[in-house]
Amino acid sequence: MAIPINIEKILNVYAGKNADGNAVSHDRIEFLEGWDPDNALKTISAFANDIDNRSGGYLVIGAREEKGRAVRPVSGLREDQLAAIQEDILRCCRLLQPMYLPEIQQIAIDGKQILLIWCPGGYERPYQCPKKPSAPSRENS
Repeated sequence: MAIPINIEKILNVYAGKNADGNAVSHDRIEFLEGWDPDNALKTISAFANDIDNRSGGYLVIGAREEKGRAVRPVSGLREDQLAAIQEDILRCCRLLQPMYLPEIQQIAIDGKQILLIWCPGGYERPYQCPKKPSAPSRENS
C-alpha cells in the first residue's frame, strides 16, 4: 500500500506553511535524524493508538527539526544502513502488544535517502509499547 501523502507536503506542513503563508504546527509528524528504536517505537505506538481518530501520524527518519521547522536539506541515512533499519523497525513493531505494523517507504529527497513511516490508527487499540525496545526482551516486561 502506498503512503497517502507526499514527503514535500510533510516537510512543508511541518515547516509551518499553510496556503496563506501563515505559521501552523502539526502534532501528527515526528522527525528522527537517525535511527533510535526506543523513541521510534514510542512514536509509532502513540500514532497507532490515535485516540482522536485523526488518521494516525507520520514518522520521518533521516530528517530533523529546529525551532518547529523541518531542516532542509535533510540529513539522510546511509544507504548501507537502510535495509537493517527497516528490519529493525519491523522487529520493534512486533514487540507492541498487540503487534502493529506501519507502512514504511524509502524516499530519495535532497539527494539523500530517508524513511517515511505512516502509522494509521490501529484496529486493535490500545497498543502497549515496551519500556526499552532496544534492550533484550527479558527487560521489556
